[in-house]
Formats: sequence, structure tokens, C-alpha cells
Amino acid sequence: MTSDFVNPEMPWPSIESLREATELAGGSLVPRLTVYPEFVRNPERWIDPALHFAVMDRSDANGFARDDPGAVFPEKYADAVNVGTGAEVIQVGRRSTAWYSGADIHPSIIVGDSDLVAASPEIAEILNGVRAGSVIDEQQITQLFTARGNDVHAIAQLADALRQETVGDIVTFVRNRNINYTNVCTFKCTFCGFSKGPLSLNLRGNPYLLSDQEIVDRVLEAQLLGATEVCLQGGIHPSFDGEYYVDVAKLVSEAAPHMHIHGFTALEVLEGSRRLGEPLVEYLLRLKAAGLKSLPGTAAEILSDDIRAEICPDKINTDEWLLVHETAHSIGLTSNITIMFGSIERPEHWAKHIVLTRAVQQRTGGFTEFIPLPFVHMAAPIYLKRKSRRGPTWRETVLMHAVGRIAYHGFIDNIQASWVKLGPAGARQLLLAGVNDLGGTLMDENISRAAGASHGQGISDTQFAQVVQPLGRTLVQRTTLYQSPSLLPQ
Repeated sequence: MTSDFVNPEMPWPSIESLREATELAGGSLVPRLTVYPEFVRNPERWIDPALHFAVMDRSDANGFARDDPGAVFPEKYADAVNVGTGAEVIQVGRRSTAWYSGADIHPSIIVGDSDLVAASPEIAEILNGVRAGSVIDEQQITQLFTARGNDVHAIAQLADALRQETVGDIVTFVRNRNINYTNVCTFKCTFCGFSKGPLSLNLRGNPYLLSDQEIVDRVLEAQLLGATEVCLQGGIHPSFDGEYYVDVAKLVSEAAPHMHIHGFTALEVLEGSRRLGEPLVEYLLRLKAAGLKSLPGTAAEILSDDIRAEICPDKINTDEWLLVHETAHSIGLTSNITIMFGSIERPEHWAKHIVLTRAVQQRTGGFTEFIPLPFVHMAAPIYLKRKSRRGPTWRETVLMHAVGRIAYHGFIDNIQASWVKLGPAGARQLLLAGVNDLGGTLMDENISRAAGASHGQGISDTQFAQVVQPLGRTLVQRTTLYQSPSLLPQ
């Protein structure tokens, strides 16, 4: 494509000119590595083992070169890039370092208030089908995840239109607090920088287990600060039996009777029922009677067992995660769908995850939202052992939220952006790509921080408003179940 000028004083042909010419011809200009994507995707056969990590670290989920170099921010986006309080000062017109999940670096602007763009014929056919009321299948979802260039804009624009049609111009958030009662865990998830073995002092912090009084104090403090929800989750402590989770739910419920208890991952629930030898549905009924109102979708990671065998080999499998949530829905508990993406999996795994969870939603209607969680690599053991990518690219992150809106359309109304992993500036851009919810204020967020995320452990209503207002949207506080807090008992 370009002449190879050995003389450093001679300029390289303009990549931007090549990109414009390519797009005029109906294509997308995509950077690749020295090896082509089909070889990147099959390194065991084609690439020397000594180079596996170097290639993986520089590639995206499709096997191309990462397309998230530093971005030059035009003047019109000055407000967007000035959101946040990180140490790095981004100047408009200056080039930043590359964005990655959890870093205090602003992503490049690839979604904005722009004129409608024309998609390629293959992508346009899928998007037109959605506009006509079709539910896209696994193959079509996978194809959307491979989009580049104008196709990304077209997908984001449809997602934004569906968002406006479904929930209007309201952007919601919940005032909540995370209570991670222990970071000691018997499981060995390779992506987790939070959990510790009983004697481990590696990574961040020492092993701990909160006392009952410490849990109650945090609940009451959250209530005093106006929180309507506490999110309870932690490691699988070797001393826990299933009664621990029931007791914690009772503890919180008695201390703050009107607080919504959003707690216990599918792993914690299933492990609790197993340690007691109690049927799953009976155990969930006891948790509900103790005060539990909803389950978080965490512990899903990627619902594909071949990937789980690498990132969480001793954890619950895909069928077990789905079973816990479907059983919870059957007794009146709600939950949400999360997906952790950007480690070792590929677009076909993302599509499978969406299709499996959508099928449960079609049967039960119990999922309240979809929450993409970009993999934070900095302190993740799997990355430190040189066995994963460095999280998703920004293009992949935009697509995950936008495609999620499109694929779940008609089944799930709310798409949430995780400001902890994306940063406020990233969350603002995703509000133009199908997102309508910013999640919680998250007093004491610890899990992303332990993995290396640099964004704060809490965010204020004022900071949320700074994200939303330049877009002309209205920020509204919600409850966990997307109701007005004014409807709660006082």
C-alpha cells in the first residue's frame, strides 16, 4: 500500500489519504501485523512459541493489529476529553497514548453527533432487518462485531436510535455501595487481581474478612449518604458454608429494612447450596426470605466453556451460571447480564454469550440490564503470565455496547456503561452508542481497582451530570429495578 522510504528524511505517504481512498471505494483501511489474522488466530501452528505473547499483545480479537493508537482530539470535543481528574492532562490537538480499559486515558472519538453514514452492503442488510423487526442470530451478531470504519458508525447510530425509541433521553444511575466482605478465595480465576489465597500478600492489599459489625457500619453509612442499594459479593472463603450468605442478607436487612440487597454471584449461590447439600431453588428461597432482592450478573465472564477452561477452570460452567439465574427468576428474583471481554476470547464467543442469555430472557423476563465489562489487564495474573491480550480496543468496546443494544432489542431495555472501567469520557461517548445507564455511584469499588484500574472508588451525582449534560440528556436517579426512589418506603 505504501512506498518504503528508507531515508528517514523522506515522508511516508499519508495513511489518512489512503483511508479516504479506501472508504470511497466502499472498504475500510485496517492495520495488520507482519502476519495476517488467520495466522494470529492459530498461533500454535504458525508462530514460534517465543513470539506468542508479543503477537497477542499487539492484536485485537479478530487477529488484526490493535486499532487504538493515540488519538488527536479536535477542538469540538474539548469538553469530552476534559472529563475526569486523572494525572494525565489531555490537550486538544495533542496526541494521547493508547486507550485501554481501566487506564486514566481518554479514548479516541469514533462515535459522535454526526450525519447518518452508509454501511457496507453486508452490515446494511443486518441493520435493515433489525429496523424491520428481525431478531438477529448468532452469525449476524458475530458479523457486527467485526465491523470497521463507517460500519461502526452505522451500528452505533442504529443502537442510539433504538435507545431513544426504547427509553428516550433519560440517563439513569443508582446510588449504591459495594461491600466486598472478603478477598480471600479458594478459586483461581486467572483474570482476577482482587482475590487472595489465605496467606497471599501478592498484588494489591492483604487478605481480609469483614466482621458483622463492619458490614453493618458500611450499610448504615451508605443509607445515611442516600444509597438505595448495597451490592454484596466477595471471594469464596474456605470457612464459608452456605449459611454465611443467608446470615449476611439477614444482617443487612435487619440493619436497613428498606435497603435493596443486590448480592451474591451465581458462583456464591451455587457454592453455598452445594456446601449445605441443599437444592438450588430451596437455597435461593431462603436467601430471598432473608432479604435478598436481586443477583449481580458477575461470574459470567464469557459463557463459553472452552474459554472458561483457560480463564476460570475451577469455576461454575456456562450451564450452571444460566441455571442459577433462571432459577432465581422463577422465584421472583431479578438479575443482570454481564460479559467480561478482551482477554483471550473472540467475537464468536461474544455472540454466543448474547444468544444464550437472550434465550433465558425470552423464557423468564428476569434480566434488568446488560453490562459489558472490559477486561482490565494491568494486574491480572493471566496478563502478567503473558497469556492474554491487554483488554479490548476502544472500537471493540463501542461495538460491545452498541451490538448489545441491537441484539437484546425488545428483550432488555437497559444497557449500562461501566464508568469504573471506561472512565467518564468513555462513558459519555457510549451514551451515543446505545447506552442509557451509568450504573452506580459505587462507594468502595475494589475489584476493578485491584486489577489495576485507576478510576476512583466512587463518583458523585455532580460528576455524572457533567458526563450527561453536554449531550442534552436528563440525568435521573433510579432504584435497582429502574423505579423512582420516591416510590421506596421511607
